[in-house]
Amino acid sequence: MTDRRSLASGDILARRYELHDLVNERHGSTTWRAHDKILNRNVGLELISSADPRADHFLQAARESTSVTDPRFLRVLDLIEDEQRHHLVVREWARAFPLDQLLAQSPLPNRRAATVVAEVAEAMAHAHERGVYHRRLTPHQVLLKQSGAVRVVGLGVATALAPVGHQDTLSDLQAYEQLDVQALGKLLYACVTSRWPGAHIDGLLAAPTEHGRLLRPRQVRAGVSRDIDTIADRILGTPPRHHETPLRKAADIAHTLRLSGEDDDVHDDQPSLAGASSPDLLRLDPVIVPGGPPPGLEPPRRRPKAFEPAPPTTFERGKQKARRAAKGDRGLVLLGVAGALVILSLLGFLVSRSGNHAADPIDQASPVRVLPVQRATDLDPQGDDGRENRAQTPLAIDGLPDTGWQTSTYLGSADLGGIKDGVGLVLDLGGLREVDSLRLRLEGAPTSLVVYAADQDVDRTPRSRRDLTSVASVEAAGSDASISLKSGVVTRYVVVWLTSLPEVEPGTFRGEIKDVVVRGRS
Repeated sequence: MTDRRSLASGDILARRYELHDLVNERHGSTTWRAHDKILNRNVGLELISSADPRADHFLQAARESTSVTDPRFLRVLDLIEDEQRHHLVVREWARAFPLDQLLAQSPLPNRRAATVVAEVAEAMAHAHERGVYHRRLTPHQVLLKQSGAVRVVGLGVATALAPVGHQDTLSDLQAYEQLDVQALGKLLYACVTSRWPGAHIDGLLAAPTEHGRLLRPRQVRAGVSRDIDTIADRILGTPPRHHETPLRKAADIAHTLRLSGEDDDVHDDQPSLAGASSPDLLRLDPVIVPGGPPPGLEPPRRRPKAFEPAPPTTFERGKQKARRAAKGDRGLVLLGVAGALVILSLLGFLVSRSGNHAADPIDQASPVRVLPVQRATDLDPQGDDGRENRAQTPLAIDGLPDTGWQTSTYLGSADLGGIKDGVGLVLDLGGLREVDSLRLRLEGAPTSLVVYAADQDVDRTPRSRRDLTSVASVEAAGSDASISLKSGVVTRYVVVWLTSLPEVEPGTFRGEIKDVVVRGRS
């Protein structure tokens, strides 16, 4: 028998957190409502067994999620290792109602649905800017407080509980972002229909389809505004109807929802579906008027200003004025003036680029993000032909885990057979960027390398190390190397210079860079 006992209500962890209620158990982790006896407040505890292979990754993912400071996410307050054989993540606790409980009673009004999803979309946009993704956004993960405030839970949980050893590539991160964007569209759909597109989730019935295509919200329930109907289709439509522009960014979804119309004068212009093949459409269900709105459905009159529709921006007001001014003959005059200004601006831009090739100034207020690499090429100044498998260099930045750039094969010793100081891969960022860190996926181990940055006035691909400055070095790196650079490194060209290669066969040495991700500011 084992002396290990499961945690129970009343247990005290870390001499301060008293467990009260078990909220859920999923994917090997548990969530509890607990009471902080020192600060006299409720907190949420996420626990995973310290023997679980994912335990260290569980804490690391929680640390990375702290870079997202949007108040709509419940903050991480503390991280505790190996407490009663568990790793703990301590988060804020919000007294609120999950959105799925409200939708089980009735859909939200149009304006309220747009506001709730816009809040969630703005929060997700902030997370995406910092490279953090939710990946499991459903109505149960959205909380509505009595004041009308919106809170999002579960950020980073899917990443924390991912299989051990999985390394996210650039294509994986792009897929995670689109997964969150699709979830925002499904959340908007569910808010106005109480149906979830694609499956039964959180107690909500699956949204109906016709000939394999999802029915639009206005076809499912009468009274849905045209704006919300169109926005949902622009997110979920494949492709959207009427050649509408797809919405593929959380920030674009939030902005579009903030500008959507009110509930006034909503008329049903959809054809009757009385003879449709789906027998469970809400249009055919009896209309039930609830005795009163559930908490958070209709928040009090004095709501925080953050939840009011955003007023038109200066740009939007100026655009409206320009449209009014462009009527009649004045429009032709304005068009001619605008054309002349565009030509002058283009000439000025070309002159400035010919005199100074420097990129735009770095925005120090912008967040650290993945920087796109415009081009990769080899650097082999000591080679006979100055080339090192140049045709393979694009494979190091294609985001595919099974392809990469290989060096030539060297015999005798790991230091390139003693015939060269090293060979390198040059990464062209397309302009001056402030580079913060690199992540390399290498084949074989160990690999030693040096990271160089070209001087700011270098505007051509380096063919030697003359104008390069060393900004980081790694000895005996494994197959996955995360490299932080010196602060304030501003450059267009980053060089990964391999100085020692792994052994692929007895006495034979070859290096390979399978993937490169550069992070920084632009």
